[in-house]
Amino acid sequence: MKIAVIGGGPSGLFCATLIRKRRPDWPVVVLEQNRPDATFGFGVVLADTGLARLQAADPATIDRLVQKMVFSDRQAIVHQTDPILVKRPGTGGAITRLDLLAILQESARASGVEVRFGARIEHPGELERHGLGDSDLVIGADGIHSVVRQAFAAEFGTTRSSLTNHFAWYGTERVFPHAALVFRRVPGGAAVAHYYPYCAARSTFVAEIDHGGWQHLGMEEMSDDERRRFFEATFAAELDGFPLISNNSNWRQFPVIRNRAWSAGRHVLLGDAHASAHFSIGSGTRIAMEDAGALAEALTAETGSVADRLERFAALRGPQKAKLIDASERSYLWYERMAEWLDRYTPKQFVYAFMTRTGRVDDARLAADFPELYATLRDEIPTARATLAR
Repeated sequence: MKIAVIGGGPSGLFCATLIRKRRPDWPVVVLEQNRPDATFGFGVVLADTGLARLQAADPATIDRLVQKMVFSDRQAIVHQTDPILVKRPGTGGAITRLDLLAILQESARASGVEVRFGARIEHPGELERHGLGDSDLVIGADGIHSVVRQAFAAEFGTTRSSLTNHFAWYGTERVFPHAALVFRRVPGGAAVAHYYPYCAARSTFVAEIDHGGWQHLGMEEMSDDERRRFFEATFAAELDGFPLISNNSNWRQFPVIRNRAWSAGRHVLLGDAHASAHFSIGSGTRIAMEDAGALAEALTAETGSVADRLERFAALRGPQKAKLIDASERSYLWYERMAEWLDRYTPKQFVYAFMTRTGRVDDARLAADFPELYATLRDEIPTARATLAR
């Protein structure tokens, strides 16, 4: 089987590597529009539960990633100025995005994948000029703005909408001791800082503000520097004098991408190209790489036509990913109302609502997985539940 992968991000590289390791006789070519050392963003979260599943697919590669990661077993959730520390049952990890890509690029090349950088295409029909027009399979691992998905939107059954909150990714040289989510009232609405350390010298800082605050403050008319300075002032206590660092830190509203089908003819989608996972669940990269693992497994472990293998892939991965995307949707809908929750809840009630927002954590799981937190929240849980029901 001859395979073309469009997109040299984590899912495309990981899928290509797994395919070549299992079927070294199959030619696999990855087309990536950027240079090998070009990346946008700062650190990437890879939680320990997801790492275990990825490690089962490719222990050598994931072990190299783990060696570069920063781990923590706790996270603070802050209601206005009142922090509550959450000790996790496992450890959360983050890695510099450049390190992540460099390791995946090296693994791909070592397994015999041909990776072509600076190869931008606007439509899968352009594969012909790259010598890939006769590919048996085209993998669209090209993210939110996937050209593969856009070319066959009707066949994939694509829908697209946008959330109302506005956000941008920054970095900072303030190395936080652990991850935190700081929710704070601002004129006209609410803002939240999502931050976490990802190396010895920097942290990621995701700035988010609801549409009410955005409009009231006139942020649409602000320059990017003015928006950055607003967040530096709003979260000055947390930043402790350190500035926010921009790297293509564009302000935008999160695009909700959904597709009825995983494949259209010989074309298949992975990661955000298929269904965008909101950053509030911290699993977008891991979900995309798990998509890649499932596709590689279905392609290489089964016999039959390309269509048969893609059908098996959808059956294998579909139910698992649907649960994660459902959690993502519940999470972002909660964030869309964060000003309301800040006004309605006490700090303890707020943390309880946050922890149970996706429906994947009920009281029993909260008590079992987060016993210290449950003991802290216990007295206010009945009131929080009653408030949630209103």
